[in-house]
Amino acid sequence: MIKPMPLYPGARVAVLCPSGPMPEGRLEPALDSIRALGLDPVVMPSCEKQHGHFAGEDARRAADLNTAFADDTIAGILCMRGGYGAQRLMDRLDWDTIAAHPKFFGGYSDITALHIQLNQRCGIATWHIPMPATEWYAGMDDYTRASLRRALFVGALGPMYNPDDRPMRCLAKGRARGQLVGGNLSLVVSTLGTPWEIDTRHKLLFLEDVDEEPYRIDRMLLQLKQAGKLSDCDGILLGDFTNCEPENPARSLTIEEVLRELLLDECKPVLTHVACGHSMPTMSLPLGLNAMMDATAGTLTILE
Repeated sequence: MIKPMPLYPGARVAVLCPSGPMPEGRLEPALDSIRALGLDPVVMPSCEKQHGHFAGEDARRAADLNTAFADDTIAGILCMRGGYGAQRLMDRLDWDTIAAHPKFFGGYSDITALHIQLNQRCGIATWHIPMPATEWYAGMDDYTRASLRRALFVGALGPMYNPDDRPMRCLAKGRARGQLVGGNLSLVVSTLGTPWEIDTRHKLLFLEDVDEEPYRIDRMLLQLKQAGKLSDCDGILLGDFTNCEPENPARSLTIEEVLRELLLDECKPVLTHVACGHSMPTMSLPLGLNAMMDATAGTLTILE
């Protein structure tokens, strides 16, 4: 696994939208937030395009990614927002050129589709981070900002900490070591049965989601389970499941009950309440690197 060099003050970073379009009036505040961190944003055309619910046609969004990776004057790539559409780019991306030009890559949510392929097809470690047009522009709390700055400018080795008042919790005891993979649960599940299917063998699987009722979380976890993805992995880390409460609590399991019923019989360590996902404060989490999880102690450590 290649660990790209961290960014540095003045680094040129391509900013692009692989999925949904930029909200009206959001581009300049997002660019200002990037400059405030000492980076030099290079605006790719998808930031100013719209094609229905996409940031331009598929060819345009794919070209932005291909160009940004191939350009050696660009030190990193920041996805401006999520939405939907990254999966439509898989066949249009030049994976060989991308693999030959590893660089910092960050985003989350729909960007999970790209994280998975950059990790397992290209062998490039990536970052599950908040994004300029969703979080940065509005201002970030101290924890989120510090974790982001560490991701951007230092890299991650050693312990990954939650905010002081939000400890990670143990759902199933044990320790496991492996490559940290995953991201948004909905996107992970949508790779199944495709050439882009996630490989969880002997890995640590991280999952989070937003705006899904417990029965939908149940359905997606069950699909992962029946596809063998939960039995294949060596450990499971669960981030925030934001706004995932049932519409009718009297006729629904809770998220916690769903997790217990579907995960405990896998007989492997499960660590919950990792402060990462569609939430604030949020951790910037490296994907593709080896990590050690100790669910019993409630800790996560990046090894390499």
